[in-house]
Amino acid sequence: MSPYILILLAVGLLLLTVTLGSGWIARLPFSYAIIYLIVGILLGSQVTGLINLDISTKALERITEMVVIISVFGCGLKMNRRLNLSAWNTTARLIGFVMPISIVALSAVARWILGMSWGAAILLGAILAPTDPVLASEVQLAHIKDKNELRFGLTSEGGLNDALAFPFVYFGIYALKDNNWNNWFQQWVLVDVIWAIIAGIVMGIVVAKAVIWIDRKLQRQRKADELMEDFVALSAVFLTYSLTELVNGYGFLAVFVAGWLMQNNYYHAKENEKRLNQLEFIEQIEKLLEVGTIVLLGTLLTINPIFDYFGQALLIAAFLLFIIRPLGVAISLFGSNVSPINRTFIGWFGIRGVGSLYYLNYAVGKEIGSSIAQQITWITIITVVFSIVVHGISSTPLMMWYKRRGST
Repeated sequence: MSPYILILLAVGLLLLTVTLGSGWIARLPFSYAIIYLIVGILLGSQVTGLINLDISTKALERITEMVVIISVFGCGLKMNRRLNLSAWNTTARLIGFVMPISIVALSAVARWILGMSWGAAILLGAILAPTDPVLASEVQLAHIKDKNELRFGLTSEGGLNDALAFPFVYFGIYALKDNNWNNWFQQWVLVDVIWAIIAGIVMGIVVAKAVIWIDRKLQRQRKADELMEDFVALSAVFLTYSLTELVNGYGFLAVFVAGWLMQNNYYHAKENEKRLNQLEFIEQIEKLLEVGTIVLLGTLLTINPIFDYFGQALLIAAFLLFIIRPLGVAISLFGSNVSPINRTFIGWFGIRGVGSLYYLNYAVGKEIGSSIAQQITWITIITVVFSIVVHGISSTPLMMWYKRRGST
């Protein structure tokens, strides 16, 4: 029988199980991602051999890129706050302090304990520093009407740091290829930091405004088919990302800004119901892409490289999740109005996932050297799997306790 047919059978059974069994699964002490991961392992080369992928394949980079684009836009759509510093204080602290702290601390651990070069260490830190907006759905329940600071902070952080980690990824790649920083540092600052960030913000605003204007203009003349209206959001994602990339801006940042702007423009308007429907549509696409990505991640897991790099990866994961992230959040939110319990939860739920896999694929495609690529690849993959497992097991009981406590 064709392996393709068997893969379709397995995926069909998986979707049926997690959909109809969601009421029971939601009460179990593990996340959906763990189920997807197990199915991926079963389909991979170590068990049935139905799917054989290499981390360097371009298809995997495109799949992870698409998941992040959709998820980041969804995060933007959930942002229910106007643009002022007090409303976004938690987000500014998490982006401005936690992510740089994570990159610097991880780089130091990789350099001084694992003996990696500074370029490789910085690249590894940049790949693993951003939290994931995709895998934290059990925690990141922020919605248009949700005022919870924990969920808002985690969702906005996940949406923005997947975009703003890119300059540091570029920095690591440049440093890895050329030890003489004078040859590229000025270009990095001007192009990869200043220009790319400004272009991302501007393009997110311009494209979103254009889509909103066209939508309202045409809808006044003739209403669009209700079944097709949700595709406006998807078109905004693709247009924003592609046009921003064409001018060398950060597309991830642009789609987050576009999502926030579109939600903000419709939040108090009659079209609010339409925006809610589009958010649900985006979330459904995100969930479907999440299934595919985590299943593929499971198929990548092979015994020999895991055995070779398990000790290094465990060290990095332990430092990142149990020391660097909690301490970074504590330092960043010191003196803020975020409650102690929310600080603790934000410090714990620094989930790593699809964003790190995308940056990994992107970096490996830049010919950084086979031995370094192999080391960074398996440290990243094992760390992501470790995060999926420990956060997946802890998220349901912790959030149930959080809700019973009535925390805000």
